[in-house]
Formats: sequence, structure tokens, C-alpha cells
Amino acid sequence: MFFQKYPTLIAVGAILAASACGGSGAVPSSVGANSTLSAPSSAGGSHVVPSDSTSILNKLTKDVVIGSTVDPGNGDMGPRALSLVPLTFGVLTKGELLVCNFEDSSGTAGNGTTVEILKPTTGAKPTTFVQSSQIQGCNGDAISSGDAVFGAGMSSGVVEKYSEKAKPIKTYGSPIAEPLDDGDADCSLPYAPEKVYVGDAKTGSVVNFAAGLYGQKNPVAVITGFAVSGSGWNALGPVGMQYNAALINHGHKCNDTLYIADGVDNTLVAVSKVSNLLTTGEIKVLPGGKKFKCKQKRFSCASVVYSGSPLNAPVALAILPNGNLVAANGAGGNTLVEISAAGAVLATKTLNTDSSQEVYGLLATGKTDSNTALFYTDTKDNSVHELEQ
Repeated sequence: MFFQKYPTLIAVGAILAASACGGSGAVPSSVGANSTLSAPSSAGGSHVVPSDSTSILNKLTKDVVIGSTVDPGNGDMGPRALSLVPLTFGVLTKGELLVCNFEDSSGTAGNGTTVEILKPTTGAKPTTFVQSSQIQGCNGDAISSGDAVFGAGMSSGVVEKYSEKAKPIKTYGSPIAEPLDDGDADCSLPYAPEKVYVGDAKTGSVVNFAAGLYGQKNPVAVITGFAVSGSGWNALGPVGMQYNAALINHGHKCNDTLYIADGVDNTLVAVSKVSNLLTTGEIKVLPGGKKFKCKQKRFSCASVVYSGSPLNAPVALAILPNGNLVAANGAGGNTLVEISAAGAVLATKTLNTDSSQEVYGLLATGKTDSNTALFYTDTKDNSVHELEQ
């Protein structure tokens, strides 16, 4: 996000414009500049916001296989990251899914180079949106609201921007080093700010860059200090990148909160007024992941939404239409954890009893509690599933 928005902007990673307020993530006005914020290890802390206490995860009792993600051309597999196409443009149709493949046909992690298009219906067959070495180790995909698609390559170390017809437009590199995930922030209001956010598995930074045609042109590591560990499928760091685009103040302002899962410290972090972050290191995550130094606390700061069990090395995050968050654990089996924006654990769901981690992408759809669904990627059968009510 940046200073001002320009015409039509973009939506990345798991793209969801929440239909209900998920909380402002506001920081108390009594906290001074460059001060340290903290939160209890359970929940709440400085992130005190109204939220929905209804568990949606408990309502999602039906698990449906949508279709394979194995690329029909080169056999890439290992699905990771999901996005929803918001509008019909180019070769994309509104409502379709985009999914990255992290492995090549031999199963080598970090060698996948494809983004697939998948219809959100049972029995769907994948079609290749793009195949490129620029997105080697594809683990993040993003879709604009009408002008571009972004692919993040962990192995290539860049984020590539493509046209709606899969033609390369621009490469985003340094300070991006090893993109772990990407996410868009689009408030969908005239002149509202918007940016693409990328978590970095090497530096522990959250980097943003402009999605529009004007304004900021180069990536900026606006948040630094997240812990990182591991590599390949086991890489942990700042991940999830879910933007709350719910309209507040009678629809005149955007919630403007970015949620991030910290896979090393087992926390969910909320960054309030994230569109105000413009320069390097404006927010610093201190060791342990529960305290933050904010250079301009009046304009933007971070707080802990939740920390500790049942979170267990989270590797993916989704924001539900009611503002609740769902995290996919990366350890201890394939378990999803639903947490309210105010920091209350509402539900857990174990998808299977396998000891190996298989879920690396989440995407929520719907507008109300009654029609919410949750898509997830499954590396065991290289497919996308949908949890339905």
C-alpha cells in the first residue's frame, strides 16, 4: 500500500475482501514513538478489537476434492498458495483459482516453475497460466483486480509480474531475497492505497512494492526482524499476508490491517494502518516475536493477536468473511486453527492423521457465515480441496 491509490489495483496471495469488519488492529494512543509494544502469550494484548465469536471452521464439515494441480505440460506438482480471480480478464475468468507448484515432476522441492488455473468445481482439470524459471520454487501467486498476476519464486529469489495474458511485465528483486509468500492489499475505494506484501524466508522481512502504475517503484522492507528457519518445504518465517479490506466508518474507510503468521515464534501478528508504512524498517520485530518497535506509532504499528498452542509452526493463513483467521499448522500433523480477530481460539480441525505436513495454501470465499467455504492445497495427492458446509 502506499500514499494514494490509482485507478484499478491488485489482489494477491489469498485474495479476499472481507465483507465484515475484522477489527482495526489499533494501537493505544498512550504508546510513545519508538516504544515497545507487547501482548500476553495467550491472546488479546494491545490488539483489542471487536470480532465475531462464531466458529466457521466447525461448520465446514464436508471435504471435497476439486482437482489435480499437476501441470499438464511439464508435470510440476506440490501445490502451494492459492488465489481467487476477482474479475474476468485476459485468459482468466472470475471465480477461478490460481495455484503455484513448488516441485518439479521428479518431486524436487524448489524446482517448480508453474502457476495453474483451476475451476472451483469438482473434477476440475488444471491449465497452465505461466511456466517460467523466473518463478522457480513458486510459492506465492497474486491476482490484480484487473491488470496483472504476480508469482513469487523462493529459489529464483524474485517476484515476477505478468499481464492478464501471462506475458512478463516486471521483475521485483532486492531487497527481496527468498520470497516465502505474497499477499495483496486492495481496499477497493477510490484513491485508497494498495501494495503487494512479500514475506522473506531469508531476511525475516516483510517487503512491499506498488501494484499500481505510479508512486513507489522499488520494493521496501518496511517490517524487519521476523525469525526464520529451515529451507524448502520446511522454511518458516513471516507468511500468510492477509489484508482486511472490510469497509468501516459507514463505508468511507478501509480496515487497513495486515495479518501475518510467524511460523518460528507461533504467533499471529496484526499490523494496523499498514498502508502508512513507506520506509525501510518502520516496524522492527524484537526477538521472540511478541514485541515491536515502531518508528511512527501514530501512523502504523504491530501487535500480537495470538501466540502459542494450538499454533504449531503456521505456514499459511486465510481471513474469513466475518474477520476470523484460519492458520494451517506446519508441524504436528495437518491441523487448521481458527482464531478471532480479538485473539480467541474458536476451533481446530485436523484434516487427516498423516504425520507429514501437506497443507501449504489456504483461501476463504463467501460473503456471510452461511456461505463461507475454505479451499486448501494438499501435497499428498497434489490437489486442491474445498471445505464446505
